[in-house]
Amino acid sequence: MNQVITLTIGSNEFKFNVSTNDYNGYINDIMPNNKVAPAHNLVMRTVDESNKKELRELIDKSPGAALQIAGLLQQEFAPALEISVKK
Repeated sequence: MNQVITLTIGSNEFKFNVSTNDYNGYINDIMPNNKVAPAHNLVMRTVDESNKKELRELIDKSPGAALQIAGLLQQEFAPALEISVKK
């Protein structure tokens, strides 16, 4: 599955091309002591080439931006399911 996700950050629109492999790789790379690098890799790997330079500048200026963006991409690509346990 591939999905184009557009996020408005500030006054700019950024397009991300997220695939199942990108999402799964991100989830597999997250460790209790390693969250920033996988988030950075996900957003830089999936951002549209036309937005890459601008996104890199944004991430360099704003600590935590990659984590916030990755979180939104994750929510949009794989929304939470309503699951309950039958007793």
